[in-house]
Amino acid sequence: MLAHRGAEAVRLTRREAGRLGFAAAALVVAMTAILGADFAPERVDLQVGDLVPSDIVAPRALTYENEVLTAQARKAAADAVTPQYDFTSERAITIATAQVHAFETGTSLLDTALDPATTDVQRGLILDRVAGDLSTTSADTLHALDSARWLSIRTEAIRVLDSIERTELRDTEVAIAQSRLSEQMAGGLSEAERMLAAELIAPYVVANSSFSAEMTQQERDRRAAAVAPVVEEVLQGEVIVRGGTKLTEVDAARIAAFGLNDAAPDLAGLAGWFVLSALLVTLLLGWIWRFRRGFWHRNNVLILISLLLLFATIALKLTAGRAALPFVMPLASIPILLAVLLDAEVAIVVTAILAVVAGAVNGPSLEISTYVFLGGLAGVLAIRRGDRLQTFLQAGAVVFVVQALVVAAFSLLGERDLTGIIQLWGASAVSAGGAAVAAVGTFAVLGNVFGILTVFQLLELANPSQPLLRRLLIETPGTYHHSLMVGNLAERAAEAIGADPLLTRVAAYYHDTGKLVNPGAFIENQGGGENVHDQLEPEDSAQILKQHVADGIDIAYEARLPKALIAFIPQHHGTAMISYFYAKARQAAAAPFGGLATEEGRRAADTVDPRRFRHAGPKPQSREAALIMLADGVEASVRSLSSRDEPAIRAMVARIIAERMDDRQFDECDLTLRDIDMIEGAFVEQLLGMYHQRVAYPQSKIVELEVRRAAAGGGGSAGEGAPSGLGRPDPPTGGR
Repeated sequence: MLAHRGAEAVRLTRREAGRLGFAAAALVVAMTAILGADFAPERVDLQVGDLVPSDIVAPRALTYENEVLTAQARKAAADAVTPQYDFTSERAITIATAQVHAFETGTSLLDTALDPATTDVQRGLILDRVAGDLSTTSADTLHALDSARWLSIRTEAIRVLDSIERTELRDTEVAIAQSRLSEQMAGGLSEAERMLAAELIAPYVVANSSFSAEMTQQERDRRAAAVAPVVEEVLQGEVIVRGGTKLTEVDAARIAAFGLNDAAPDLAGLAGWFVLSALLVTLLLGWIWRFRRGFWHRNNVLILISLLLLFATIALKLTAGRAALPFVMPLASIPILLAVLLDAEVAIVVTAILAVVAGAVNGPSLEISTYVFLGGLAGVLAIRRGDRLQTFLQAGAVVFVVQALVVAAFSLLGERDLTGIIQLWGASAVSAGGAAVAAVGTFAVLGNVFGILTVFQLLELANPSQPLLRRLLIETPGTYHHSLMVGNLAERAAEAIGADPLLTRVAAYYHDTGKLVNPGAFIENQGGGENVHDQLEPEDSAQILKQHVADGIDIAYEARLPKALIAFIPQHHGTAMISYFYAKARQAAAAPFGGLATEEGRRAADTVDPRRFRHAGPKPQSREAALIMLADGVEASVRSLSSRDEPAIRAMVARIIAERMDDRQFDECDLTLRDIDMIEGAFVEQLLGMYHQRVAYPQSKIVELEVRRAAAGGGGSAGEGAPSGLGRPDPPTGGR
């Protein structure tokens, strides 16, 4: 049984492939349209200097190089370069040596004039010639010199000249340097002697560093090249140009970066969203097809999952790029809703997809992706069945704790300050509280709209005051009691194998509603009176019994029962054989030929078509439906036992389960052999509790003896007038 179902589950038929392709294409197109909603923004027709009429906001998050700002930064760096000069140490030494030599050569006449061996006439002639280029004060000082003072002046002048020429002296600074020569003289010279020395070396002070246009340009180029490109990080929704201002070159560059000036579609971005959407949708639908075949064949479930996914995508897109809004969104409500309406595994898969989308539209951002995934996972783990308001509140509290811890973790890993952490904790509280409120406020509505049973609906349908249950109680009391007993058995077994106990019990209450059309045709409602089947052919009786399934579906639709419950009505019989009337038909066919004991009789019996004695099905599609099938057969069979001790009950339960398995009634549901063993044990325990032995009270014995005595006093007339239903065996379980 299990191998057969496993082989069938992995085959993708052409019809299912077409269904998968259509659903995937529709969802991919929708998600791509949402995520790429800004791929063709409105064109901004403005020129530099125009007045911007209103704020221009970024249609998406973008990190780009602003070429205008980069050019401005490089120009500023180049403009900051001071003029460059061609000074070098080697050149300065060369010039210093040359100028000192020139000075020594130029003052050699003074050496001769102030030599003691020189005559006064010669000395006077030389000094007059030299003094002609000097000031009056320096000329007088020169005439008054002797050879010793001249040597001191000459030595100090050479030192100062050499010192000046060895350091950088720009051509623009020569005059200044010449005016300050006397200040640099030392060597014990008087003020007049310092002035004389300064005037003597002034003509020899020349520039050793000249302005170089080439070097200046090279330095400007180097400084400009060293400036890193100016990269701007713009968040979605951020104002990039303020309204009411003149458009600058920087503003124009920002507009061009987003393509707002030509409104050309961002095909690369659109292709990226398409690929991501296709990947996520394909994996989601593939997972549902592979692991949740029951959901795959329910359009309402696929539509619900798709709408929730698209709704969350729209919310994430609208809040993307904002500082705290993505943290405020109550996205945990979606996995909570799916866990309550469908199951936890589907909720976890959808949560993972939402986390990927959240991270992609916000940066990408690992923090927001982790925030969404772990918050949703916490909600799924905490919600459980969602049968009480308190459960939703507890789930909201757990979501808040997990989301707050995610914020704290990433804040510690990053550079967020305490104020930022507290603000995001507040956003987490709003998100978790909103998720709890949204989930508790919408799950019942969504369940009704999409035909998905909720716990509250099941609890309401289990109320004995429900009109249909009241009809069963009043019009078919035997069937009503039988349904209650089936519900008890099936619920106990559901708890044992991990199926849905509440759904199983409520489905059991309504599985035989079709008997309301013809209550007397079923033995539990005959009350010991005449059995209509005694006057009918076996085939007619079988058709009456089969008809209660179709009648039950009609009554259930009229009573507006959820479709999920109506599906149990045909499945609780599956395609099982109505064995009592099938055997009766075979006996009737063989009777003219001596019965089944003869070869002719057996051949005549084999002409009876077994298909006319089988229910139309389908076979149970879920574990809950299989449990109701088994509980239905077990309850009726055990009730027919004359002795209800443990061996008899255990043998009857094992026989009913074996018959259903041999008839392959469980080929289309997910029961395992381990489940079968646990179901058998649960049935036996429940039946032993239901049919336990009681103390024989004396009053009961007296009443029983009086009844028997009165019956014996009536003689044969009582036996002749006894209802035809007495004395014949109850129909086997297949005839119920």
